[in-house]
Amino acid sequence: MIAMLLAGGQGSRLSVLTKDMAKPAVPYGGKYRIIDFPLSNCVNSGIDTVGILTQYEPFELSEYVGNGQPWDLDRMGGGAFILPPYQRSGGSAWYKGTANAIYQNMAFIDRFSPEYIAILSGDHIYKMDYSKMLAVHEEKGAACTIAVCEVPWEEASRFGILSMDEDGFLTKFAEKPKHPESNLASMGIYIFSTEKLRHYLEEDEADPASANDFGKNVIPRMLAAGEKMAVYAFKGYWKDVGTINSLWDANMDVLNPNVPLDLYDPDWKIYSRSPVMPPHYIGKDASVQDSMVTEGCDVDGTLDFSILSSGVTVGKGAEVRYSIVMPNALIKEGAKVEYAVVAERAVVGENARVGRKPEDMKEPEEWGVAVVGPGVELPPGAVVAPREIIGRKKARAE
Repeated sequence: MIAMLLAGGQGSRLSVLTKDMAKPAVPYGGKYRIIDFPLSNCVNSGIDTVGILTQYEPFELSEYVGNGQPWDLDRMGGGAFILPPYQRSGGSAWYKGTANAIYQNMAFIDRFSPEYIAILSGDHIYKMDYSKMLAVHEEKGAACTIAVCEVPWEEASRFGILSMDEDGFLTKFAEKPKHPESNLASMGIYIFSTEKLRHYLEEDEADPASANDFGKNVIPRMLAAGEKMAVYAFKGYWKDVGTINSLWDANMDVLNPNVPLDLYDPDWKIYSRSPVMPPHYIGKDASVQDSMVTEGCDVDGTLDFSILSSGVTVGKGAEVRYSIVMPNALIKEGAKVEYAVVAERAVVGENARVGRKPEDMKEPEEWGVAVVGPGVELPPGAVVAPREIIGRKKARAE
């Protein structure tokens, strides 16, 4: 089995965080990028050939993956391959959808003659052994196996929703239904028998009305044709980090001992391309509790239930609480950052205020995570309100 990793999405709901980079390249958990999770899952599952399909703002993601060495994917007979759209004899075309992206790379797949293909999403946080999913696929003699997990009923309309019979086969599939019949959500992880995948991708490509999408078109087409579609129920931690709030939640989960996302498991390591930096430094007047501080950080202020990525500086008298601070950001003296995301290379000026606690709000619906975008420089005394997202412009002074 080889893996095809869909990593070309814009991630528009992450707003300024993905203005200049693909969503899978967004920093997560202090020392990771989102794409580290599916790549680490592949190598831990024994998959040594991964095609990474890029399209939107691919430079930072492509630079980060490189030759795949941090994930043990720098191999002679396989490895990690960046697969952007390219010009062909018949012209060139952007990837029109998830299914079309795989269709355009069938020649790459044919180089390895795999019996099975895993289709993975590059923008979820989870740890999964794909070899166990493959065992179910083979045991049931399925044309396609779909990984699912239970989601809260109130969120079910955001996902592809499935129903299955008592034998574990798919009976219904609805993409983002307004009135879901179950809370079993597709994780966007599929295993296909190669020739079945080829057949249905060719049919999909020949349909001018198709959106060329697995969830909207290919899966319903296979189900309607009577193919054996198995369901693989996943029981571990899984988070779709497609919004600012879900990204913030997923980072806070790293600090929560009751959440089953163990980044310290020696039997299932999450690998990353970490920068070479000196150890972090905690100043004599600093206060740090329940937080994660990565290499190269310099902390002289107060840190509470927060995550600092590499190279972050927190000045004297500054406070960072329930927040995510991404690589090489600077929180200057006296600044206060609460329930916020401060992106890469951002500068929060002296005595600036970013975000507020939920209990400080008169109306609960007014609260939300505040965001300071990549490279933004907030002036001294600036104020960023809850739910406010600051791109490359100045915030107001208090």
